[in-house]
Amino acid sequence: MDRTNVTTELVLSALSRVIEPELHRDLVSLNMVRDIEIDGSTVSFTVVLTTPACPLKGQIEAEARSAVAAIPGVETVNVKLDANVPTDKRISGRLDLSLRNTVAISSGKGGVGKSTIAANLAVALAQSGANVGLLDADILGPNIPLMMGLDHMPPAKDKKLVPPVAYGVKVMSMAFLVPPGQPVIWRGPMLHSAIRQFFTDVHWGDVDYMIIDLPPGTGDAQLSLAQSVPLTGGIIVTTPQEVALMDARKGLATFNQLEVPVLGVVENMGPYIDPQTGAQISVFGEGGGLRLAQEYAVPFLGSIPLDPQVRFGGDTGRPVVVDRADSPAAIALAEVAQKVAARISVVSHEQQAAMPLRVVG
Repeated sequence: MDRTNVTTELVLSALSRVIEPELHRDLVSLNMVRDIEIDGSTVSFTVVLTTPACPLKGQIEAEARSAVAAIPGVETVNVKLDANVPTDKRISGRLDLSLRNTVAISSGKGGVGKSTIAANLAVALAQSGANVGLLDADILGPNIPLMMGLDHMPPAKDKKLVPPVAYGVKVMSMAFLVPPGQPVIWRGPMLHSAIRQFFTDVHWGDVDYMIIDLPPGTGDAQLSLAQSVPLTGGIIVTTPQEVALMDARKGLATFNQLEVPVLGVVENMGPYIDPQTGAQISVFGEGGGLRLAQEYAVPFLGSIPLDPQVRFGGDTGRPVVVDRADSPAAIALAEVAQKVAARISVVSHEQQAAMPLRVVG
């Protein structure tokens, strides 16, 4: 075949055989191929991923490049990767916000590092290039600002609060609004009002992923959040031992009752990895998170090894994915962030596929 016979149709035909590994459909039917340009024997195009944190973008790029390179007459293939995060359309129907997805982080009990996971997950998603918000919904015991190294907000604008930014993440918390050390003693209706106002009375701007750190337990805050904004999905954080798993099961049951898709389970404080020998020490046991995920037939997003640097980062406002990015814990947290982004893409695709067709005419 002569080089001049390389056409857009041939390129699309080749790319229609490349399957997106999470959504299990080809790139062309998913409308992920854009801006095809053909200059003699050189073909250039853009693949628009469903998230900048796509864990398999290297595989997608390699397979797309190989498919087009196999077209007779093609000698050079230039692939550009872009991203367009899917939008949970239920949100725009309830709130006038440029907010694409909401992710609730729950544990069922305190002391398992839920807020630590939420903070590092938000930062890891921002590091991938996503627009991220982090909402501290623990109205009575807020500690996200400490973990993010923040202690005040910018001045209000147009009668709305302006969230401070740390590590590329927009943060909002009750801790910014009350003096340090002062307890917040509120009943359920006041909690509901505060959580809703954190969405409606804050200049969030464009947000791809709103990470919401829920308080421990399964009480008013969980119900108020579900009533205030549609939740794209929920994540359960647990530690390996059975006493934590007992309460994590309640968190899973709460998400199911509220009809919130469970994106998966994260096991925190997994086996400690000795930096000298590489030996694993199961201080709190091991495998509990995986067993819980299997029990409820939900994805297991990963185990975060016990690491003193994770605690140190939380106390000093330097999340471990920033301060010790090459540590096993930070690497595991970054992988969890990628899996969460991929799961949101899958959930969004499934929701769109389940929507009834609207007949016009």
